[in-house]
Amino acid sequence: MNDLRIIAPAGPGGGWDQTARALADVMAASGATGITVENVPGAGGTVGLAQLVDQEKGKPNVMMVNGLVMVGAILTNQSAVNLGMTTPVARLTGEYEVIVVPASSEVKTLADLVAKLKADTGTVAFGGGSAGGTDHILAGLVAKAAGGDVTKLNYVPFSGGGEALAAVMGGHVVAGISGYSEWAGQIASGELRALALSAPERQAGIDIPTLKEQGVDVELANWRAIVAPPGLDEAQTKALRDAVDAAVKSDAWKKVLAEKKWTDLYLPGDDFGKLLEAENARVTEILKSVGLVQ
Repeated sequence: MNDLRIIAPAGPGGGWDQTARALADVMAASGATGITVENVPGAGGTVGLAQLVDQEKGKPNVMMVNGLVMVGAILTNQSAVNLGMTTPVARLTGEYEVIVVPASSEVKTLADLVAKLKADTGTVAFGGGSAGGTDHILAGLVAKAAGGDVTKLNYVPFSGGGEALAAVMGGHVVAGISGYSEWAGQIASGELRALALSAPERQAGIDIPTLKEQGVDVELANWRAIVAPPGLDEAQTKALRDAVDAAVKSDAWKKVLAEKKWTDLYLPGDDFGKLLEAENARVTEILKSVGLVQ
């Protein structure tokens, strides 16, 4: 696969940009030539998505990195284009979310938090990242699964992890939600108490019980993936999927995962397409329930 363009629908340095550049480097190491990464930031990735769908249609040498955050951004930005209009290539990586409280909190366990949500959902302020993002989605899913009134969800968005951490530590919110790696240090030091991880099962090296094993039937990964433009034929689609498949099964990619502490959530082709449909349905339902989307 030569002369490939990978669009990172965000500015340099973030997760999508890092994913695009890592994939480009791995593909180049296996002999591909002329691979470039193009940053197209704006509106939670939907500016890049619009370019992919409208301007790159039918081009067999273009792909774009995306993720769960984009599913919410498409809805909150009322985007005219969506991921269902793209050609699914593969889910690549992900990170599970953690729900925490400060060490001094009266909330000792997930059961305590569930009881509060059931009694009066609005009294449980969750702090996390941007409105409509992964943290917000998980808060809604947990409130719903706990038997709370998701229409009364009390979610306080922060622009950065530092602000959210300060709000949690200062007791300005009841609980915080973030990607595990963001707060792993404070959990290890005992400043934060981890109540649950949003993984499907216990994760190696992370001594935190899952939501599911504690009776809250929710799992959520903040996944990152790669898609291609619409309008490709079967042979063109297969060529891109095969190129990505070879890259993610290489030792070079395994090294990237280890170095960056990314969880391998590789899901290729049509299976990823089905996941996209399912994720879009549940995110739409939750963001409508919390009043963020009409």
